[in-house]
Amino acid sequence: MTKQAFAGVPVWSVAVPVAACGMLVAIWGLVPGALLLACAATALIASVLVAVHHAEVIAHRVGEPFGTLVLALAVTVIELSLIVSMMLSGGVESSALARDTVFATVMIICNGVVGLCLLVGSLQHRVIDFRVEGTTPALAVLATLTTLTLVLPNFTSTTAGPTLSGSQLVFAGVVSLVLYGVFVFVQTVRHRDYFLPEGDGSTGEHAQRPSLFATVASLVLLLVSLVAVVGLAKILAPVIETAVDGAGMPNAVVGIAIAMMVLLPETMAAVRAARRNLMQISFNLALGSALATIGLTIPAVAVTAIALDLPLDLGLPAKEMTLLALTLLLTSMTLAGGRATVLQGSVHLVLFAVFLFLSMVP
Repeated sequence: MTKQAFAGVPVWSVAVPVAACGMLVAIWGLVPGALLLACAATALIASVLVAVHHAEVIAHRVGEPFGTLVLALAVTVIELSLIVSMMLSGGVESSALARDTVFATVMIICNGVVGLCLLVGSLQHRVIDFRVEGTTPALAVLATLTTLTLVLPNFTSTTAGPTLSGSQLVFAGVVSLVLYGVFVFVQTVRHRDYFLPEGDGSTGEHAQRPSLFATVASLVLLLVSLVAVVGLAKILAPVIETAVDGAGMPNAVVGIAIAMMVLLPETMAAVRAARRNLMQISFNLALGSALATIGLTIPAVAVTAIALDLPLDLGLPAKEMTLLALTLLLTSMTLAGGRATVLQGSVHLVLFAVFLFLSMVP
């Protein structure tokens, strides 16, 4: 067996996602024991590592910010399909699932992922730089979408509770999709240079670009890896739920744990970029993923809820709204200067710890 299965494609990068999906098919619908659960967790971590590898191959071929966009969209689309399927099977009990998932994703990304990238980058390079013209527009769109979809429903009067009427839901879905579409256009076409790394904007100028075959293979294997990540995360969810119930913690903790597992590929890719002092790529991954989650999830769940007459709670409770407001304020201050140190990373991680603690001990 040669070191490469195909031209430019390492054997392990093919074998791991195929084996992980094989395991997923084999144990789907079963009640796995301790050994199978350990194997599933190992396969999940291996799939995450392979997904990051294939995302970097694609990014090297197509250039930034297209490479980070591919990973963000792939993860979001698969996560979205998981949310919609759980809405269809959960009925009334899943009315707040989309809201909780979107909120958890925003908090994990803006505090956990951003904070970790800032801390790793600043510890490695002391002071880190990034493009304000690329980060602040993304944050402006994120703040608008989160407020319109997660806060405003609490204050509308057409329907009672944290919900929107049918026409309001359609409007929110259209606005979310339009804003995300405009952001992607600006990021990839109109002002692409704003989202390139500082300096010459190249992440691998001295390495040979992957071939077209290797790039297409990496795209297919990236999708296979992400399917394995999401599927294995869903299999591990009952174990997490049992542990959460046994500890007497709220059910929302289960959603947070699943979201953290699903976001592992982007988190690892963002941290690796931060270690190489490519903070703009880290922010493209982090903020782009948060925007994709809202911009694609809200329209999809709106269509699902209206078409099937399913209940949909969108407005956040008071405590979560406070944490969201503090997160947006802190992130805007962090991104306003174009430079950051270990202090900003520490503050974001502390706020992330507050979010996790109050989720477990409300």
